[in-house]
Formats: sequence, structure tokens, C-alpha cells
Amino acid sequence: MPTAWQEPSEPLALPAHFLLGSATAAYQIEGAATEDGRGPSIWDTFSHTPGKTWNGDTGDVAADHYHRLDEDLDLMASLGLRAYRFSIAWSRIQPTGRGQANPKGLDFYRRLVDGLLDRGITPVATLYHWDLPQALEDTGGWTNRTTAHAFADYARVVGEALGDRIAVWTTLNEPWCSAYLGYGSGAHAPGRTDGAAALTAVHHLNLAHGLAVQQLKAVTTNTPQYSITLNFHVLRGRGAGAEEAVRRIDALANRSFTEPLLRGRYPEDLIEDTAAVTDWAFVQDGDLTQIHQPLDLLGVNYYATTAVRLWDGETPRQNHDGHKDMGGSPWPGSPHVEFLEQEGPHTAMGWNIDPAGLEELLLDLHTRYPNQPLVITENGAAFDDHLSARPDGTYAVHDPERIDYLRSHLFAAHRALAAGVDLRGYFVWSLMDNFEWGYGYSKRFGIVHVDYATQRRTPKDSALWYRDLALTGSIPPLPTERTDGHAGRAPGP
Repeated sequence: MPTAWQEPSEPLALPAHFLLGSATAAYQIEGAATEDGRGPSIWDTFSHTPGKTWNGDTGDVAADHYHRLDEDLDLMASLGLRAYRFSIAWSRIQPTGRGQANPKGLDFYRRLVDGLLDRGITPVATLYHWDLPQALEDTGGWTNRTTAHAFADYARVVGEALGDRIAVWTTLNEPWCSAYLGYGSGAHAPGRTDGAAALTAVHHLNLAHGLAVQQLKAVTTNTPQYSITLNFHVLRGRGAGAEEAVRRIDALANRSFTEPLLRGRYPEDLIEDTAAVTDWAFVQDGDLTQIHQPLDLLGVNYYATTAVRLWDGETPRQNHDGHKDMGGSPWPGSPHVEFLEQEGPHTAMGWNIDPAGLEELLLDLHTRYPNQPLVITENGAAFDDHLSARPDGTYAVHDPERIDYLRSHLFAAHRALAAGVDLRGYFVWSLMDNFEWGYGYSKRFGIVHVDYATQRRTPKDSALWYRDLALTGSIPPLPTERTDGHAGRAPGP
């Protein structure tokens, strides 16, 4: 556990090589859902299904990034971003998930990458951020082993097109969500509620990663880094049996990915815990060798901590795991673990704010996997932002809570660096407000406000703060009073 820490009184310098960037995902911002040959994805189907998203919102238009590419590239440059992490829509490249590439789809990402390089921004490409082509889901999706091989073929197609200019390739974003929320709880596309299917998807996603890394390495002509991004659960045990509750959820949430990816094996306790759900026969000879590919970077997504305890079977069971209840469970084999509400402060998502959890996570990963470089690929917060007009006709968004959130978590990252963690960068989620999956447009994570009616972009105060951070390379101390009239809040664990 990290020790208690005080608010720094002086700016804290980050390493000169430290990447400070922002991140987005294709389905959340691009729009143009049926244009230029793009095929439907599982999120198109899911969001158009009544009752699956807030207010029936879809990503059909989203932030219209597809049509506003140059404007958004200029916006990134104006904010001083050193790197931009984006995802590629598989169904924009291969409308059915297989076969010949769609030239217009590849051209869009070529223009994006070239535009980044022209502005001195490092391109970080994610091949998969949850938007599986619907045609592949129709044949089983991630429960079908052939989807992993289709993904490897897709990786090769994209690698051949962009493999001379991408600095970092990320195969998958948060496969935990794809598997457990998509096939276990039903909260995410494709909306299935089957524990065995979720565990099968876990393995096929791991396999897809390993196969894709090999294909990328075969076709890239520059010297990129290869990575995967995981959303880690930092667990807080409560009450009697706390250690057991933490162990079980750690196996499902964290070690079901880190152990095969970084050590070439599945945890024995995970297999034992889930024996009543599946026999793991989907793991074939040679799979773990294929999965266990050297990683130049391990992407770390962190937002909040998770509190668990063993359910006594008598009191009403709590379910505060931070995800919508759609009738299934994202925790196959652990029905007797309950998830507890935590003390505030909280974001608009209801997630607790705990920067010490990020420091703890980075230190733990450094201890478990001491030779593995890390990068924080997502960290940020949704708040109830309000657009205000200035006398000159321009607009502003004062979001001191988000600035405090980002500062306190960057301080935590700095402390981990000082403790010897090989941390290479930090990407704020998100560059702009976007389609927040099942929550539709009701939650705003962006440091840039998007007026969805007009598509006007307005940098929030947090964007201006982050610009200064990126330009100076140091984290400023908290002012006692803000120029916008908001008093500062000292963050802490």
C-alpha cells in the first residue's frame, strides 16, 4: 500500500521522454456509421435495440469526428498533446470482419495518422475498442475461435497500410469489458448473459492479442512498440472473508489476462473457481505460447477502486460493481461475492475518487512484473459540466473537480515513478465528450466539451490546464484560489 502523501508545494517535473496525451475510441466519436463502406458493428446493433442505452442514444453521429478530422487535429495541436491514442473501427476496414480491405476506411486512418505526424503528435493506434463487426458476432463472436484468427488477419491488413508510421500498436482495449460485460452481464454489446461464454471470450481475446502481435511484427517497417491495454480492478476487501473475496475477483478481473499474457499460463485458482461454469476445454495445445508474446508496454486503465466482501446469504445483497445491471453477472463462478458502495467523493458515474489506488496499482504491477514497462492509457472522470457564455460570444466550461481529479492522479503517477516504476506516459480520458456506451450522451468525460446539436467544440478549463501541463512537462501545485472563483480542494487518498 502507498503511504500517505501531502499536497506538493512546488511543480513536479515529469521525465523528458514521458508521453502526455489524450485518448478516444472510434465508435464513441467518429459517427458516419453507414458511410464510405463501413459495415455494422455489435455496438450499432446493441445501441439500436430498445432499452439497451440511455434515452436510446446511438453512435450514428456521435462527435462527428469522421467529418471534422482536420478541425479535431488542429484542436489536439492547440492543446499541446504529445501523443494521441485512437482506435480503428474494424468494420470500417473490413465491413464483415473478413476479406478485402475497404480502401475508403484505410484512407481515413491514413489521413488521421499523417495529420498527427504533421503536427508533431505521436500516433498510438488501438486495433480493437469493443466494436466487433456484427457479421462475426452472427457466427459466435468472441465465443468462436475463428474470430481470433479473423482479428489476426485484420491486424495484418492494418499493419500493412500503416505499419511505417504508427509509434505504438495496442491490440485490445479492456478485454475484460468485451468478455465479461459483453457475454456475461449483458451490459455491453452483444448483450449476452452466459458465464461460460464470457470465460470462452476471455481466452479467445487473449489468443487474438497474441496472434495479432505476431502479424504486426511481420509487416511493420518502422520500429514500433507493441502493447495491450487492461482495465485493472484495485480491490478493497471488507469484513470476514475479505481476503477470499479479493482473491476470487482478482483472478477473474486481473490475472485472467496478466498471467497468460505475461507468464504464459492461466491461474490455477481461476480454473478451480470456475470449474462449475466451464471445463476450459477451449484452451488448445499451443495457445498459451501464442498468447505469451513479449510486450514493449502494458497499458493501464484506472478510474476507481472496487470494494468486495463475501455475502452471508442472509442480508440483502449489494451490487455496486460500477456497471449497469442487465440481468447477468460479469463474475462467473463467484455469486457469493458482493460489491459494496464506497465513501465519496464520487464522479458523475458514481465511481469513488481514490488516487492512492492508482499508485498502489502501479507499484503492485511493478512488483509482480518488474521488467514490464507501463503506460497509463486511460484516466479521467465524468462530471456534470455546464457550458457558460462569455460576453464576447465565446463559451467556457469551468470544471475544477476534473482538474483536481487529474492532478491528484498525476501526483500518484509521479510518486510511482519516484519509487522506481518504469512508467512511460499518461493519457487522459477523454479528448472530447462522446457516446459513453450504455450511458449514451448522459455522461461527459471529455476535457473538450461537445455541443451535440451543433458539434461545436469548447475546451474546458481542464483542457487548458492539461495544455499547460503538456507544454511545461510538470504538474503545477494546487492554487489556494482559482481565477474562476472556485476554491481549490486538496486531493488525497
